[in-house]
Amino acid sequence: MALTKEQKQDIIAKFGGDSKNTGSTEVQIALMTERIRDLTEHFKVNPKDHNSRRGLLQLVGKRRRLLRYYKRVNLNGYRDLIAKLELRK
Repeated sequence: MALTKEQKQDIIAKFGGDSKNTGSTEVQIALMTERIRDLTEHFKVNPKDHNSRRGLLQLVGKRRRLLRYYKRVNLNGYRDLIAKLELRK
């Protein structure tokens, strides 16, 4: 299921610091992560939804590129973001 407006606002406030800071790298990565988690749950119920799986793979690739950029620009912020989002084990 798609993210609701309230969920998006919570994520933006948590990672952006301001409700209008929607374009920062941290916010974009956090929003993509939530969408990826929702789609992952969707595929547990609908394993044959191949069109949405392609969109998921594109989203994962986009997030990976953003994470690579953020790591290059702000290493400490990258480590904090990874810890907050629980992306690495």
